[in-house]
Amino acid sequence: MKSLELFLERIILAARWVLVVFYLGLAAALVVYAVSFIGKFIKVASLALTLDEADMILAMLGLIDAALVASLVVMVMISGYENFVSRFDEADGQVSFIGKLDAGSLKIKVASSIVAISSIHLLQVFLNADQYDTVKLMLMTGIHLAFVVSALMLGFLERLMMKKKDEPAEPTPHV
Repeated sequence: MKSLELFLERIILAARWVLVVFYLGLAAALVVYAVSFIGKFIKVASLALTLDEADMILAMLGLIDAALVASLVVMVMISGYENFVSRFDEADGQVSFIGKLDAGSLKIKVASSIVAISSIHLLQVFLNADQYDTVKLMLMTGIHLAFVVSALMLGFLERLMMKKKDEPAEPTPHV
């Protein structure tokens, strides 16, 4: 029976390598997104002298938004691989954050990135507020506030968990 248990544990542990397919897919998607970003950048650069200030700000916010999304993808790829598949042995000292993003801090960073991306999108919407009706503006603001509250709650819960982890265990009374 013990050999069956060991066999099952080995299969389950080996299954984590299936995640590599997802991380490689994210890396390929990042390349495609980079090509899209270059296209957007060329379009903005070609119109730089003809855009008014508001349109230029909107274009720049779009580029910043794309950079945040790309950073989020990289963060998920590296942290996910590091936490669930294998450690990066060769990266020691090259990338300072590797090994420091556990699942809890990754959730916080992802939530923070989503709030930042949502903020930029909402700013773009408000710069073009005349193109949206009041109900849609209120709905978008409500969705953004839901992201903010979710991120705050995740941070609060992570802080509670860290505090609980730092507390010494209570001794069990001897009866």
